[in-house]
Amino acid sequence: MHTPPILRATGLLLALFAVIGLSTPAAAQSLSATEQQIVDYVDAHNDEAIDFLERTVNMNSGTMNHDGVRALADVYRAELDALGFETRWVSLPDSVNRAGHLFATRTGDRGPRLLLIGHLDTVFEEDSPFQRFERLSDTLATGPAVNDMKGGNALVLYALKALDAAGALDGAHITVAFTGDEEKPGQPISVSRGALIEAAQQSDVALGFETASGMDYATIARRGSSGWTLRVQGRQAHSSGIFSDGTGSGAVFEAARILNAFHEDVRGEEFLTFNPGILLGGTDVSYDASAARGTAYGKTNVVAKTVVVDGGLRFISDAQKESARDRMRAIVAGPNRPQTSAAITFEDAYPAMQPTDGNRALLDVLDRVSRDLGQGPVKAYDPGARGAADISFIAAYVDGMDGLGVMGSGAHGLDETINLRTFPLLTQRAALLIHRLTQE
Repeated sequence: MHTPPILRATGLLLALFAVIGLSTPAAAQSLSATEQQIVDYVDAHNDEAIDFLERTVNMNSGTMNHDGVRALADVYRAELDALGFETRWVSLPDSVNRAGHLFATRTGDRGPRLLLIGHLDTVFEEDSPFQRFERLSDTLATGPAVNDMKGGNALVLYALKALDAAGALDGAHITVAFTGDEEKPGQPISVSRGALIEAAQQSDVALGFETASGMDYATIARRGSSGWTLRVQGRQAHSSGIFSDGTGSGAVFEAARILNAFHEDVRGEEFLTFNPGILLGGTDVSYDASAARGTAYGKTNVVAKTVVVDGGLRFISDAQKESARDRMRAIVAGPNRPQTSAAITFEDAYPAMQPTDGNRALLDVLDRVSRDLGQGPVKAYDPGARGAADISFIAAYVDGMDGLGVMGSGAHGLDETINLRTFPLLTQRAALLIHRLTQE
């Protein structure tokens, strides 16, 4: 019988320490014979894992390349089928305009039910100049999504292969969720993330394999992300009359007042940030929010009529988000500059992943695994330094931890790399974490 979500943090906290048989996370523990077998498998198959990673990196799977996402899913589906997982492809409605998701489950009744999260899509579309894996040295390789997150996906697969070779998958309940649109989630979110949320509601622990922030860190909290759009209207007139009672101050000066007030009166709270990413102003403005681009026309002798500002907001909790939004609304409401009006709208995107007791308990188990492997302690990474991810959508339903993928640099850029020296080390760490979590 599995713990209800409302009780999961306390129940899991106790259960995890029972699993590792410790009163404190700093006590010493050697690897069991099974764990040593798992570690040895990863070492022996490291070249094979890198070859697999190269194969998948060379398959373009940009978010909007639906055929490419599905082709990459077929590669993983065959591998997971061979490990005894029951795989299924989750299609999305045409209106969502995304490829879909790959889910794979191996059922069992031993230990907590695990949900392992990755994503198949990348930011590099078919027209990107960055398309191929290249080995730069014995310890470094480059390629599109080589760390974010085709490296993380390959790490998940070879951790599972190592567990299977040691007989450690038998009896465990594990679901693998590889989404097809993490880099640009389809709308509405309730549809594009429906299957992931359903999987979380049927799990006890979620582990995300986004890029690691170093050997000594893991993520137990992520800030949420949402959008906001400010629209300001003024009175178009000859500029010789600006500041007069009949003409007023114009839309640009009112937009400047609002943005400056955001900067002075809303800024400063820990983990809260907001950014006006694009601003268009003039007598005639056209803005396409879906493409994040637009045009503005105006003259220096004409008072600007319209301003549009599109921005983002990041927060550590719903309470922080709503508090910031209330303050922003109050500033927009005025008093407005003469002959101007303004309105702001908000759009939800990623919810926040808060640092719960259950998440901290997972970190304690990872810390123990890392120490036992001789890799040193693992601490919680600063949530203010990480972006949002798929695990954020399910943080309300299940305890979780992220940043368990590979190490590298330059994610989303044309110089993205993976640290090949740490690839097997992090695969071993993930495999032993899964193994210890799925024990009675």
